[in-house]
Amino acid sequence: MQLSSQEEFGLRCLMRLAQAGPGELQSVHEISQAEGISMPHAAKLMRILREGGLVASERGQAGGYHLTRSAETISVKEAIQVLGGEFYGTEFCGRFSGHEDSCTRSTDCSIRSLWRAVQGVVDQLLSRTSLSDLMCREHEMDRFVGELVVLAGVMGPAPAGANHG
Repeated sequence: MQLSSQEEFGLRCLMRLAQAGPGELQSVHEISQAEGISMPHAAKLMRILREGGLVASERGQAGGYHLTRSAETISVKEAIQVLGGEFYGTEFCGRFSGHEDSCTRSTDCSIRSLWRAVQGVVDQLLSRTSLSDLMCREHEMDRFVGELVVLAGVMGPAPAGANHG
């Protein structure tokens, strides 16, 4: 599982807007400089976020971007979906069919079960994390995420029969 630069930098752009005060606009130039990305890349990300309904823009000399809703109501899951999508989506198996038209394991696949479970856990964590939750120090986020992982039931004893060795 790997996040794309679009998802990483797009999320950072959203955080930059979340840090701005109420009514404060951020220009592409300001976002670009603050996040260390090129102006064209920042402009592309802001266009994607605007088309996804997470940000709005205002034109003019003092124009720029702002969040369309409060940072508390925008989940990281929603942001990632706008920026790139899921780790495991419905099209996943079609992309890995090998030399055949469809996957040879399309009717019985234990790997698919694992990927669906991983996606479920990721979805739980990302949907329970808002942009405002990310507005903290790393050690505070470590604690927050640790609590979410426990709540999601990810950590704990392995299920019966899980050790096939």
